[in-house]
Amino acid sequence: MTAATLAFLHHAAAFLLVAIVLVELVLIRDGLTPGSARTLVRMDALYGLSALVLLIVGFLRVFYTEKGPEYYFHSLPFLIKLGSFLAVGLLSIYPTVEFLRWRKALQASQVPVVGASTLARLKRLIHLELVLLFVIMLCAALMARGIGFIG
Repeated sequence: MTAATLAFLHHAAAFLLVAIVLVELVLIRDGLTPGSARTLVRMDALYGLSALVLLIVGFLRVFYTEKGPEYYFHSLPFLIKLGSFLAVGLLSIYPTVEFLRWRKALQASQVPVVGASTLARLKRLIHLELVLLFVIMLCAALMARGIGFIG
């Protein structure tokens, strides 16, 4: 694969990830219906797939394209970006587990029973994921311009 192809795939997966988090935020904001809960479960599966593609393609870019690992692993914004991506992944575990719990109710065409505190926690986590995704975007812009290079 060419560097341009990898860059395209990386950016497409990143934009998809942000879009999915925004969709999740909108769907969970107004209360659940069987349809919105089903869509949340599907969006979360797509979220996991796009995050995996983003990670794989990102590391392919680090190790096999023009700048190479020496550049990236000496870039403070890259390290912050990587740490933020890891944090987003960890934050997404709770919503994923919660959404998976809904499958039984959804198979019966029922609205999942979700307590107010659980719903509030899900909203906070999704908001935090979105904030961290914007931190990642900022770090990507800094990194691409050589700002924060160490060594």
